[in-house]
Amino acid sequence: MDRRSLIKNAGIAGVLAAGVAPAVIHAQTTLRWRIASSFPKSLDTLFGVCDVFAKKVGELSGGKFTITTHAAGELMPAFGVLDGVSNGTVEMANTAPYYFFGKDPTYALDCAIPFGLNSRQMTAWMYEGNGLKLFREFYAKVGIVNFPMGNTGVQMGGWYRKEIKSLKDMKGLKFRVGGFGGKVLEPLGVVPQNIPGGEIYQALEKGTIDAAEWVGPYDDQKLGLNKVAPNYYFPGFWEVGPQLALYVNQKAYEGLSSEYKAIIECASTYAHTDMQAKYDYKNPAALKTLIGQGAKLRAFPKDVMDAAFKSSQEVYSNLSNTNPEWKKIYADYSNFRREANQWFSLAESSMNNFMERQKL
Repeated sequence: MDRRSLIKNAGIAGVLAAGVAPAVIHAQTTLRWRIASSFPKSLDTLFGVCDVFAKKVGELSGGKFTITTHAAGELMPAFGVLDGVSNGTVEMANTAPYYFFGKDPTYALDCAIPFGLNSRQMTAWMYEGNGLKLFREFYAKVGIVNFPMGNTGVQMGGWYRKEIKSLKDMKGLKFRVGGFGGKVLEPLGVVPQNIPGGEIYQALEKGTIDAAEWVGPYDDQKLGLNKVAPNYYFPGFWEVGPQLALYVNQKAYEGLSSEYKAIIECASTYAHTDMQAKYDYKNPAALKTLIGQGAKLRAFPKDVMDAAFKSSQEVYSNLSNTNPEWKKIYADYSNFRREANQWFSLAESSMNNFMERQKL
């Protein structure tokens, strides 16, 4: 079999496994790749961003570039996608980078950190600021090319069996919290649990955990979390603007033509915007339904918010003193956050507050 036939029939992953350096895949070449998600198919917005992306790639390539989508557990575990793309087992993945903070806390900055950037600010920092440039350098060390692909907007604070009346109620709380948020909550006495989305309901129902956060009304309703824990808290201060990422195997990406590279960039950007729009449209109606079913909407007490903020600043300071990768990226991130918050408080927040008081 010649090189061209090998590439056409085996795909990039097969070529990499065979140890053959791929020639550039031209736009007229038929190509079939796979994308692994960290989410179950039942979460049609989180997993669905992969379907939106794959469909757009097919449309832009005239059907020549085909991507099949695979839910968590089909090709690899939910938290196995980083290694899967890095080692070439699969060409692409979509995930929440903060899942991998155990490898390096810096991953969380590509998704969400407590009291971090909101969704619009995160998009601005990635596309117009230095975010994408800094993370391209970071991911190159593990053989991955990254793209923003999805954002839920600010999330809810989760579902609790018992009411949180003050900071003391957080002590000993076994809390399912995704990603980096647990590091900030631990000093408050919380016992963080990192559990995939598909396993949260069972853990909460059995009492393995006392509380759980997931995303927001639309996805929380799908998981049925309100049925086993009635107290619904806000805001999810650890996930102000959580961004999902598209991971592409670096060798596979470098083997693409400029046309196919441009298609990936355009399709991921389209899917990124599409996810945010879906959540902004679907969450209001879902929240109304949840309240109608008995969910008790509650704000976190001030002492919880204050203690969590203080804890976050201490964690970030310690990381900046011990982790060069974190220090480099967080310095740029925090500088942009400072300027962006000044602008948003002047224009966006003041306008939102006025309109909310009108009760239209």
